[in-house]
Amino acid sequence: MADTGVVETLLRRIEKVDDGVDSLEAASSLGVDHQVIVGAVKSLQALGDVISAELRSSKHWELTDEGKEIAEQGSHEARVFSSIPLEGLSQSELMKLSFGKIGFSKAMSSKWIRVDKAHEGGPRIFRTVDSVEDQVREKLLLVQKNSGSQLEEKDKNELKKRKLLSEVTVKSYWMSKGNSFSTTITKQETELTPEMIANGSWKEKKFKPYNFEALGVAPDCGHLHPLMKVRTQFRQIFLEMGFTEMPTNNFIESSFWNFDSLFQPQQHPARDQHDTFFLSDPALAHDFPQDYLERVKKVHSEGGYGSQGYKYDWKIEEAQKNILRTHTTAVSARMLYKLAQQKFTPVKYFSIDRVFRNETLDATHLAEFHQIEGVVADYGLTLGDLMGILHQFYTKLGLKKWVEVGNSGVFRPEMLLPMGLPEGVSVIAWGLSLERPTMIKYGINNIRELVGHKVNLQMVYDSPICRLES
Repeated sequence: MADTGVVETLLRRIEKVDDGVDSLEAASSLGVDHQVIVGAVKSLQALGDVISAELRSSKHWELTDEGKEIAEQGSHEARVFSSIPLEGLSQSELMKLSFGKIGFSKAMSSKWIRVDKAHEGGPRIFRTVDSVEDQVREKLLLVQKNSGSQLEEKDKNELKKRKLLSEVTVKSYWMSKGNSFSTTITKQETELTPEMIANGSWKEKKFKPYNFEALGVAPDCGHLHPLMKVRTQFRQIFLEMGFTEMPTNNFIESSFWNFDSLFQPQQHPARDQHDTFFLSDPALAHDFPQDYLERVKKVHSEGGYGSQGYKYDWKIEEAQKNILRTHTTAVSARMLYKLAQQKFTPVKYFSIDRVFRNETLDATHLAEFHQIEGVVADYGLTLGDLMGILHQFYTKLGLKKWVEVGNSGVFRPEMLLPMGLPEGVSVIAWGLSLERPTMIKYGINNIRELVGHKVNLQMVYDSPICRLES
């Protein structure tokens, strides 16, 4: 039962008007939370036809916490622009600012700034225009003044996409007198006691109707996340195809295994700070197979194994840098090197585990996600074998929708031969994310609704068992 004082005050207010009372206005005038009035309405509805309550709803736009900050201080991109002096600013210094990463990306898209990667002191950011107009802030201030009524829909949707604006639905009750209206209420009994039966008092009491359709309290139990359900299905597909799962329990990897062993040059853009997470403690790795490391160094700097290499001064200091692995292919490289140290036998490996990229977050990208990877090593494998195994894999997957394959192909001899694998051995591989197929399967459009702190736990509780329609 709601607070009796609030209920009686509400009834007296309804008595004084002929047309009705809005619950939001009643809450404001009484100085109570709207949910208190809603509770009073529910209590009165349970008494019968004391009042008539019509549920109404209206929508308006509100600034999110981040939107309020931008309305006060300016957009991330405008603040980045303002932070850059005429002589420029080093990219590393800019990224230390709280608004640096997002602002950098947006300002680059707007062509307000440029990056000089050839600067002797490291990448440096310069302005490309004299001044900018912070339209994002202006639009948000307009919403603050009039709830967005003067803003075009495309502008609202763009601000909503950036999580600066949210559309809020407000529900309220229009309350008026019912056929059994009274300003005094009698508390209904919820329980028939032995004493009432013994003394006969139950005859004069009013009882609250029992709801025999009500469900009992659901027992507490665990629930599998949709990602875990789909992961189980992918694992089953690989096992059915005769694959062996690789050990992937090392999120921290050296740049040597993550990049150099895969014949990726040390000046590749993927090895920059804004693409990869580097560790500060421990910053460097030291335990490498020295003979293999020397062969990798030689093929990078001088060439070999039929390749001319990259012709640059390969540095052990770059290879030693510890990172959060950017792909599970680093594990594949370790497994292939291990395979090369023994008598070669054909193998089929797979892995499903987390990888990390210094991404700009949006509806389809996170800084942490799962990679699914398949690797086959055998004599004489060709691109046709890769196409055949991909066809079998995706037939078993059965999503009936185009899915982006993250990467696929044949590993280069410059990668395999330094490991010590026989010359006739080829390795084919492919990969994709786990999140993308899961979003397709469960009809999720924003990856942040699937993974991270914004996940609705009710979605996890309600999601059905995943069955891929193979």
